[in-house]
Amino acid sequence: QMQLVESGGGLVQAGGSLRLSCVTSGRNFGMYGMGWFRRTPGKEREFVIAIDWSGRDTNSADSVKGRFTVSRDNAKNTVYLQMDRLKPEDTAVYYCAAEAWGAGSSSHGSYIYWGQGTQVTVSS
Repeated sequence: QMQLVESGGGLVQAGGSLRLSCVTSGRNFGMYGMGWFRRTPGKEREFVIAIDWSGRDTNSADSVKGRFTVSRDNAKNTVYLQMDRLKPEDTAVYYCAAEAWGAGSSSHGSYIYWGQGTQVTVSS
């Protein structure tokens, strides 16, 4: 079992930056791929970015390429989402999730543990 707790959300102006953290508990964090997803009211959950178990491979949605980066610190059981040049359309609840395969998939069905989410609001 793994618990995930996101933090770092808030209100920011367009063009600004935020850094989200996701601290996990439970064993074997370094074996899991980690992903970030987001959801806005009335929309499906959307893949944002993911990182494999080693931290060497990442993949991201086209909408955030060049603006968002993901990293992890396996010694701290933590994954980070750095969001730069934020846009109002990035406003959403952001969730981190853990994937047992370790690859960092873009498919939410691959993820077995989820955090409660943190709100990010970008004003224009």
